[in-house]
Amino acid sequence: MTHSEQPQDRSQGPAQRGAAPSGAPVEGCVFCGVVGGDVPAELVASTDAVVAFRDLAPKAPLHVLVVPRAHHPDVVALAAAAPAVLADLVATGARVAADGGAADGEHRLVFNTGASAGQSVFHAHGHVLASPGDALGGDL
Repeated sequence: MTHSEQPQDRSQGPAQRGAAPSGAPVEGCVFCGVVGGDVPAELVASTDAVVAFRDLAPKAPLHVLVVPRAHHPDVVALAAAAPAVLADLVATGARVAADGGAADGEHRLVFNTGASAGQSVFHAHGHVLASPGDALGGDL
């Protein structure tokens, strides 16, 4: 099971899932647990604002999740509340891809927003996908 596939309570509406004042940690959020050191993860990069760690079930040779340290339920909420953190998340994703050997730093940075779009952990996160030395191939 990937970090992004950990089961979450879907009985609440999207506005309630992952709701926390001012980016405070949410009890039961697996990514808040990773950020807080309570959930083990293989960290590959971190800044004051974000943490990057390997996905447990990678979908590409390089598959890293980049999450903000503060809890925001999705990338749209993150962009509205903390655009500088989103910029750091994107920059960290690019650095992870380059450091991971992606040719010319080429990579995908994927955000799933909402349950019907495949988001299963309601803590904003980007999937950095790259294939060092090879092409990922095609558009999404």
